[in-house]
Amino acid sequence: MTKPKVLISDKMDPNAARIFTEMGCDVDVITGETPEQLTARIGEYDGLAIRSSTKVTKEILAAATNLKVIGRAGIGVDNVDIPAASAQGVVVMNTPFGNSITTAEHAIAMIFALARQIPEANTQTQAGLWPKNGFMGVEVTGKTLGLIGAGNIGSIVASRALGLKMKVVAYDPFLTPERAIEMGVEKADLDTLLAKADFITLHTPLTSETRNILSRENLAKTKKGVRIVNCARGGLIDEAALKDALDSGHVAGAALDVFETEPAKDSPLFGTPNFICTPHLGASTTEAQVNVALQVAEQMADYLVNGGVTNALNMPSLSAEEAPKLRPYMALAEKLGSLVGQLAHDNLTKIAIEVEGAAAQLNQKPITAAVLAGLMSHYSQTVNMVNAPFLAKERGLDVREVRHDREGEYRTLVRVTVGTSQGERSVAGTLFGNGQPRLVEIFGIGIEADLDGDMLYIVNTDAPGFIGRIGTLLGEAGINIGTFHLGRRDAGGEAVLLLSLDSPVSEDVLKAARDVQGVRVVKALKF
Repeated sequence: MTKPKVLISDKMDPNAARIFTEMGCDVDVITGETPEQLTARIGEYDGLAIRSSTKVTKEILAAATNLKVIGRAGIGVDNVDIPAASAQGVVVMNTPFGNSITTAEHAIAMIFALARQIPEANTQTQAGLWPKNGFMGVEVTGKTLGLIGAGNIGSIVASRALGLKMKVVAYDPFLTPERAIEMGVEKADLDTLLAKADFITLHTPLTSETRNILSRENLAKTKKGVRIVNCARGGLIDEAALKDALDSGHVAGAALDVFETEPAKDSPLFGTPNFICTPHLGASTTEAQVNVALQVAEQMADYLVNGGVTNALNMPSLSAEEAPKLRPYMALAEKLGSLVGQLAHDNLTKIAIEVEGAAAQLNQKPITAAVLAGLMSHYSQTVNMVNAPFLAKERGLDVREVRHDREGEYRTLVRVTVGTSQGERSVAGTLFGNGQPRLVEIFGIGIEADLDGDMLYIVNTDAPGFIGRIGTLLGEAGINIGTFHLGRRDAGGEAVLLLSLDSPVSEDVLKAARDVQGVRVVKALKF
């Protein structure tokens, strides 16, 4: 049997090549090639191991006629055209947890650098100024650290901070009270964290939900004299607002390892007093680079030799026999998970995935994984059907699977119920005869709707003229309604309106919709 052949095209720890060989692969290490050279060579390989230098474009993939897997040693896969890889049947893997300790330690280092003004003191001392009386630092002992994001990296930062005798307050929609107790942190909402924290450090991915989570408005809610650290992703902080807060003295110091635009050649923050920065060094340690190289080699070799799938970004864990039957159910499950993730994402404590009818005869694990992937996709750029169950477990989310052999009103049904601080919220869907997913219930109200593209979710008081008022509002904003779906508990009671739109809804339109008579809840959705 011919051995799978792997190309390592970026500089990587030499032990990665050794692992490929030991696990039954032939491996070539050829780095520094131009895109044209890689395009000419790639057709003979089954696997491609990369870091950040190699750009796997649509043109390179078109020439990769034998390629089965791309492995990125690290988290970010911006240098891989994932849709093109998926269309060609190429699995894309990364190593989302190999840099965790390194990034957490960098955040802690930034906290100390801010507390004691180390960079500026070093610069002035080396300039011969001996500014002994010019720098008055603060102790971290006894201070409150506000942790925005309590996943893998955030939990490591919390443990280090507790070792420094800091108090830790954490905000994370997926952090359960039980997990918070286990970590030794206080679970809080964002406003409470902002009001309490002496230091704030961010450990959340950049999504539509987290972009500018430290906005001008939220920065104003922080304690005067707060110090802010971001070693996660650029775009989590409004950088212009941060500069103003530093200039005014409301924020006593800020340390960024990441910027909204990178490389950050020019930033309004450069030169601002009490601001320090590093060029995205969070993962830059010898140990981290060794870890991710070894992990990606193990993952790729396992897939090429044994068919095992780990940390794949575009492929669920499925056997060849199960895939055709499960694929439509997984599409339904992911949409239901995404729906509850967008509508009931705060303070989630538990989730139940129930299947009945035809769905109860199938392997439920991929359905559950698809629900979790949809649920968490609004908070993590690296979540997928393979690692979503791990991420849920890491955050202490209680996941239950329930199988009903009965057949109810629908031939097949998938129900997703989440527990929140406001009680349980449930959505349900089915598959129509053509295998298309269809929502049939939302928060106890019957409604039949497709979940696709840009949508608008409205809870309102059932009253004459309401639909006309909403239609007029959207029409005046130039937003065309594709379809609308209605449901209500009873006449004159609570009703649900779900609209599919031809374009996204702006914040101004959402604000105007909230002011429409009878509206209780308005939310823009994206599928």
